[in-house]
Amino acid sequence: MAKRILIVEDEKNIVDILSFNLGREGYQTLEAYDGDAGLQLALEQDPDLILLDLMLPKRNGFDVCRSLRAQGRSTPVIMLTAREEETDKVLGLELGADDYITKPFSMRELLARVKANIRRSEMVAAGPAAQAAGQRVELGRISIDTELMVAYKDGRALELTQREYELLKFLGSQRGKVFSREALMEHVWNYEGYVGDVRAVDVAVRRLREKIEDDPASPQFIVTRRGMGYFFNA
Repeated sequence: MAKRILIVEDEKNIVDILSFNLGREGYQTLEAYDGDAGLQLALEQDPDLILLDLMLPKRNGFDVCRSLRAQGRSTPVIMLTAREEETDKVLGLELGADDYITKPFSMRELLARVKANIRRSEMVAAGPAAQAAGQRVELGRISIDTELMVAYKDGRALELTQREYELLKFLGSQRGKVFSREALMEHVWNYEGYVGDVRAVDVAVRRLREKIEDDPASPQFIVTRRGMGYFFNA
């Protein structure tokens, strides 16, 4: 069954280009031209992924993403924005967007990101069936139950997002090994041969530290190796 992608974008020429190219790749598309209509379609149609413009009539992309996550929807969201300001991109990630791409973008890059985010969502949905039954990774005070897809600190379950769980599981499974931001984009975000903006990694690491570290300002678990990347210290 074809994957369905919701395009929420107020510029019709962009919607037409996206719909055409996504259709050629075998995706079905839904279209909305303002934030209110986009949110309604997202909730009613439950698409496999949402391409969400930042600047929209009636309700902006930030508000749409915030509302989706507040209602417990985990649909992958890629934000489309013409803005270059770092604060906008980081805010989108903080509100629950999975990724962003800045206009003008190449169709090849956008399609690669769509494919990667849908693949990641499918892997998460597979859940325990895709995991070794009962496998538990012990990392000192941190432990990860890969069957239940739950991480614990000092025996207490942590409330992690899917991305935070995947990041912790990946670094924890290869503790002591340093991974660059680009490598993490490949292994955790599923972007093969990734070259580009990597601040999504820094946002995810910071949010994960806020949940697992005794003192996020002085991390003991997810540690930075200056100029190289991150590693799990256990």
